[in-house]
Amino acid sequence: MFDTLLFDLMLVVLIGILSQWVAWRFRMPAIVVMSVAGLLVGPIFGLINPKESMGELFSPIITFAVAIILFEGSLNLDFKEIKGFSKPVGRIVTVGAFIAWIAGSLAAHYLAGLSWAVAFIIGGLFIVTGPTVILPLLRQAKLKPRPAAILKWEGIVVDPFGALLAVFAFEFIKFLNKEATLTALLLFFAASAFAVVLGWGVARLIGNAFERGSIPEFLKAPVLFALVIFTFVFADEIMHETGLLAVTAMGMAMANMRLTTLNDIRHFKENISVLLISGIFVMLTASLDPHVLIEIFNLRIILYVLAMLFIVRPLSIWISTIGTELNNREKHLIGWIAPRGIVALTVSGYFATILLENGYQDAELLTALTFALVFSTVVLHGFSIGFLAKKLNLTTTDESGVLIAGGTRFGAELAQSVKDTGNEVLLIDQSWAGLSYARKLGLDSFVGDILSEQVEYHIDLTPYRYILAMTKTDIYNAHICADFAPDIGSDYLFQTAFQVGNDVESFTITGGQLLFSPAISIYDLEERMSAGHVIRKTVLTKQYSYTQYLRERDDKSILLYILRAGGMIEFFTPEIERQAVAGDAIIALTSPAKMIERVKERLEEENGEIIIPYAQLEEQFMEDEKMEKPMIPGEAPLSAK
Repeated sequence: MFDTLLFDLMLVVLIGILSQWVAWRFRMPAIVVMSVAGLLVGPIFGLINPKESMGELFSPIITFAVAIILFEGSLNLDFKEIKGFSKPVGRIVTVGAFIAWIAGSLAAHYLAGLSWAVAFIIGGLFIVTGPTVILPLLRQAKLKPRPAAILKWEGIVVDPFGALLAVFAFEFIKFLNKEATLTALLLFFAASAFAVVLGWGVARLIGNAFERGSIPEFLKAPVLFALVIFTFVFADEIMHETGLLAVTAMGMAMANMRLTTLNDIRHFKENISVLLISGIFVMLTASLDPHVLIEIFNLRIILYVLAMLFIVRPLSIWISTIGTELNNREKHLIGWIAPRGIVALTVSGYFATILLENGYQDAELLTALTFALVFSTVVLHGFSIGFLAKKLNLTTTDESGVLIAGGTRFGAELAQSVKDTGNEVLLIDQSWAGLSYARKLGLDSFVGDILSEQVEYHIDLTPYRYILAMTKTDIYNAHICADFAPDIGSDYLFQTAFQVGNDVESFTITGGQLLFSPAISIYDLEERMSAGHVIRKTVLTKQYSYTQYLRERDDKSILLYILRAGGMIEFFTPEIERQAVAGDAIIALTSPAKMIERVKERLEEENGEIIIPYAQLEEQFMEDEKMEKPMIPGEAPLSAK
C-alpha cells in the first residue's frame, strides 16, 4: 500500500514500541503482541514489507541488531553469580543443552523433513530459552527461589551460545558433506579463536579506558556502541559468522571486569535492545511470505513443535538432572517451561539468509518453523506457568517478602523490623552510599535501578510479595508503582506520600497505594528517626484489644503494618481500614516522649509517686532502648538502635 522506506521504518518502530506498551499494560507476553502486530501489517493486510522496501539493507540491519542483542545478553554473564547456584544449573546448561541440541536436530530432520545441515543448525538455535521472555513469566508466577533461579540462569547462560552452536553446526555439516575441506574447517576454528581473543582484547581495552577516565561520561555509551559494531564486523570479515562469537566474548569479558560504570552501560544497552528487539521482531514477522505463514500449519511443523514441547525438553531436563537435588515437582515444572524468545527468531532469520545463499532451499521453512515454536511456547508456557506452579506447590504466595526501594535510615530500620518477623527483605538503591545504614545493620541490599530490566538478571524478585517505593524522589516512586502494577498487582504496591504538606490527596498515585496511616512522606519519616522515634511492636491480647490500642496510642505515632499471628504482613494505608485481633501485632513508629510518659504512669501506679527525677528517667529509658529491654508488657523494640 505504501512503498516508501521512510514510512516502513516509522511504522516498524511505532508498532514495535506500541506492542511493548500493550503487553506491559495488559500483562501479556510482549512477543505475542509483536507477532500479531507484525502479521497484521505485513502478510495479512499488506501495509508494509520491510524486506522488499529495504532491499540490501534488510540483512545488515538484522545482523547488527542480533550482534547488539547478543552483546547485551552477554553483559549479564557474571560467573561469580552463576557459581552461587547448585549442581542443576551446570548440568542443564551443559548436558541438558547438548541433549536438547541432538534430540531437537533429529526431530527437525525426521519430523519436519529438513536436511541435516538445516536440522542441526536449528537444533542448536533452539536450545535457547530467552531471558527476555522467561523473566516476566517468573515474576508473574512467583515461583519459589530454586526453580526460579534455575530457569532464570538457564536463559541467561544458554541464550548467547545458541547462535554460536548453530554456526559451528553449519561449518561442521559443510565439512561432512565435503563442501568444505579440513583446512577450511580448521581455519574456521582458528578464526573463532581469534574472534574470542579480539572480543576479549577490545573489552579489556575499553574497560580500562573507562576506569582510567580516558573517555568522558557522555561518550562512553556511544563509544561502546561503535566498538561493538567494529568488533562484530572485523571478526566477520576475517571469517563469516564469527562476529557473533566476538561480541559475545566481549560482553562476557566486560561482565567479569567489575567495572564501576557497568550498570550505566547496561542501562543504555537495555534501552537500545528494547528498541531493536521491538523493531526487528516486527520487521521479521511483517516480511513473512503469506505462503510461508500457511506452512506453519503444515502437519510436519506441528509434529515438530509437539515433539519439542513434550519430548525433547522434558527428556533433556530429566536426564541432565539425574543425581541432583531437584525433586520431581521441580523437574516437571522446569521440563515444561522453555519459552523461546526474540533472539531465536532474529537469529533464525539471519541463518535462513545464509543457508539460502549456500543452496539449502529447505531453509525457506526456517523462519516459519521458528515462528511456530516461538509463538507456541510463549503462549502455552506464558498462560500455564502460574497454574502449574500452584498445582505443584512451587509458588511463594504464602510468604510476605518485602522489597524496599530507597536507601534511607527509616527504610533500613523498617527492613530490620520485617527481617525480625522472619520474612525476606531486600533494600535497593541506585547509590552505594545510600545503602550505608542498611549495611551497618547487616541487611541484604543491592545497588541498582529497580526500573531497569537488568536488575532482574542479578536479583530474584520472586520471594518479595510487597514492593515499597520509598525513595526521596516522589515521581520516581510513582513510576515504580506504575511499572510493577501489571505484574504483582496494586494491592502489593505502596509508596510514601508526596512531599506537599497534608494535601496528599491532590495527587493521583498510579498503580500503587499510599503507605502507612496516616500517610507521610519519607522526608518526615527521616526527621522523626533523627528526633529519636523508634519502631515498636505491640502484641494484642483478649485483654488489650485493637480498639484500646488505637485509643491509647500517641497522636504522633505512625501505624506501619500488622504482623498476623501466622507471620503474614499487611501494611497500613489511609485508603483501607485494617482490623487486628488477639494474637496479631501492631508495628508502629512511636515517639520516645510517649513511652517515657507511660513509664511514669506505671511507676505512679506501683509506688504512688515518682521518686526518680525526670532527666534520670529519660536517660534510663534511652539506655533500655539500646539494650533492647522491653519497657512495658506487650511492647518491645523490634530492632537494634
